[in-house]
Amino acid sequence: MTQRGRATRPTGRPRSAAGPRGGDLAARRDRLRAVIEPVVNGAGYDLEDLSVSRAGRRHVVRVMVDKDGGIDLDAVAHVSRAVSAALDAEEETGGDIVAGEYQLEVSSPGVDRPLTLPRHWRRNVGRLVKVTVRGATALPGQRGEQPAGDRQLTGRVVAADDEGVQLETDDGRAALAYAQLGPGRVQVEFTRLAELGEPDDEFDDADDSDEIDDSDDIDDEDDVEDEER
Repeated sequence: MTQRGRATRPTGRPRSAAGPRGGDLAARRDRLRAVIEPVVNGAGYDLEDLSVSRAGRRHVVRVMVDKDGGIDLDAVAHVSRAVSAALDAEEETGGDIVAGEYQLEVSSPGVDRPLTLPRHWRRNVGRLVKVTVRGATALPGQRGEQPAGDRQLTGRVVAADDEGVQLETDDGRAALAYAQLGPGRVQVEFTRLAELGEPDDEFDDADDSDEIDDSDDIDDEDDVEDEER
């Protein structure tokens, strides 16, 4: 089973008393993405999410990466070092990206991450998911036409491509286009994990079951605010 983890490291330069505040969080995130995404893609991964938030006297830059087959702790640590080096180089030439000191966290998606893109569905073939089917007039097991409306469907992902997904449900197989679907949610199956002989600790922490932490704790971590996603 693929391990999931998070690498955390301090970076950025101490803020002087008269230092600039660096603009709003949305602008900072856009500048960060311009630096980080090419590094992540160049390493063979997809940038799934990037956020900037305040945590006490520091900012926190959270980077989520993934690829087909999953990403292990060594890969997370490798991406973290590469991203940190790219941010340092950018600050040397272009000034502060995020005003003052900031914490960089690189992680892989947890099982609670919504399935919104074709690659998300493809990477979860074999898992049980729940999804809203928009404007559905009929679903597997239903007879005749039903009033159009959103309906919840639970099924196992048996195939997924760039156009849509096939779900095996208790009432039959459903082929659905992504345009019909809301965000999918992977369902935790502890019984199935036991049958497969897999440990269930992947689900103990929905974000990261294993963590690499080579930094001090963030000051006033409970004071996270103004997050821009």
